[in-house]
Amino acid sequence: MSARGTDFLYKWISKHVPKTAVADVISVADLTEQLFADAKAAGISSNEIEEDTGSVYEAILDAIVHHDAGVDD
Repeated sequence: MSARGTDFLYKWISKHVPKTAVADVISVADLTEQLFADAKAAGISSNEIEEDTGSVYEAILDAIVHHDAGVDD
């Protein structure tokens, strides 16, 4: 289990997924690709992230769909 991978995912989402992001396939795929590139640059593998969180694509999609714009993070 990798707390480091999970922490990276959720911190990355909070910094890089705009509050105005739309939940279309291309936008989510682009964000997923960017996350994996940033993780690789930080020395974190995709397996390390996904072993605790499951699908990164689904985590990003969920963050976009369920973002409550009226609440400060």
